[in-house]
Amino acid sequence: FTVILILCYHSKSFFLVNHQIYRYNHFMKRTLVISTPENVGKSILLKGWVNSVRGHGKLVFFDLRDRSGLVQVIAENLDVVLKPEYVIAVTGKVVKRPGKLANDKLETGQVEIQAKKIDIITQSKELPIPVTGDGHDINEEMRMKYRYLDLRRPRMNRNIKTRSKTVKFIRDYLTNHDFVEIETPILTKTTPEGARDFLVPSRLQAGKFYALPQSPQQYKQLLMVAGFERYFQFAKCFRDEDPRADRAYGEFTQLDIEMSFVTQEDILQLTEKMFTSLVKEIFPEKKIQQTPWPRISHSEAQKKYGSDKPDLRKDKKDPNELAFAWTLDFPLFNKQSKEDYFHGSGNAQFAPSHHMFTSPHPDDVHLLDKDPLKVRGLQHDLVLNGFEVGGGSIRIHDSKVQEKIFELIGFTKEQKQEFTHMLTAFQYGVPPHGGIAPGIDRLLMVLYGEPNLREVMAFPTISSGQTAVLNAPSIPTPEQLKELHLKSIK
Repeated sequence: FTVILILCYHSKSFFLVNHQIYRYNHFMKRTLVISTPENVGKSILLKGWVNSVRGHGKLVFFDLRDRSGLVQVIAENLDVVLKPEYVIAVTGKVVKRPGKLANDKLETGQVEIQAKKIDIITQSKELPIPVTGDGHDINEEMRMKYRYLDLRRPRMNRNIKTRSKTVKFIRDYLTNHDFVEIETPILTKTTPEGARDFLVPSRLQAGKFYALPQSPQQYKQLLMVAGFERYFQFAKCFRDEDPRADRAYGEFTQLDIEMSFVTQEDILQLTEKMFTSLVKEIFPEKKIQQTPWPRISHSEAQKKYGSDKPDLRKDKKDPNELAFAWTLDFPLFNKQSKEDYFHGSGNAQFAPSHHMFTSPHPDDVHLLDKDPLKVRGLQHDLVLNGFEVGGGSIRIHDSKVQEKIFELIGFTKEQKQEFTHMLTAFQYGVPPHGGIAPGIDRLLMVLYGEPNLREVMAFPTISSGQTAVLNAPSIPTPEQLKELHLKSIK
């Protein structure tokens, strides 16, 4: 009974003390670290993480970190033990640092906080990975397992915040140019478009599967039929392809743009102006090497550089030099090989160079029946520092031409029926249209000179196909498989 009374007394005391802390912190407005220089001489409340601790007896110096930056705090004779990554609340006075002790490397380096009160909100165990440094020397699987810690490092924090600013800039730019942002379905239909689909079984329709979109290609063309004329979205695309440094496994984000009543020149001009403005606004330290951007034919690029995405920088060691360029006049077809992931009849000689909806060059249409490999496509690839960061084309809007392309790539009658929805829609007044789809992940990777796409994505998949942190894919339960009318075969 005595023990219970003692416990109750201490519990009550703990509640009262913490209630007072809550009341004090609740009614005192929190100040962000970045605003501390504006509050010299004032008492403020800061909340964040302990970035580092330096002790000198009863005098302790530590850096406090929040979403806006770092500031130095001085704690003297305060009965509190701090460790890195503790989450704390600090009440203190903002004072100017002596001239010789100012830190010009920090935006808050001219001031420091004299702590009057420190409350520990939550403690932190010793971290499994460091969150200082650039992180490139840490095992990637560990970084992905503890991605929520990895994202605390300044480089990663900067990358994700810059990604947000980039997306906002593009959204505002296109909206101001009369584009409509439209979301298209994620659960869609599997069609033979060149890469492996991710399939999703249907519970309600046994034996049938949805496919995750490789791109919104057919939907955006149908939106042109619908009369929207100017469409965009930041689309999630899913392809079951082998990963590499500049291509993420599973999913990636592309800026999808489509326009009606345009020429290829219109698309190139819009893209060039938008990204030039983007660089000036978001990446002012970067310099675009040449404006207007150079335009190179596919044959010239291969002959001169041995690549259709040449690196045209004059000084390839300069990370702030941006060499944008266009590669044009691609062949409409390549010779089909066993490596082409197309589901043709097996007798076809041709595979699309870009995709099966790319319009042939008007001067070469007559060659479709004579010599298809000499037909140029109205395709355009956006190249930056040796990487393809976007691709697009003028689309086919003539059903007869589309049927001819299907025939040349070896589609059977049954496979053509997979596109009946498009061919039917094209019977009701389809405008000429075209577009482009820059990859947001790859663009940012190149702009920041990162070694792979995963450095600009919050929760990417690793090379084995596993998703960061959550360890997906996982094994479904027998009950789940039964609901989906599936069996797992070893």
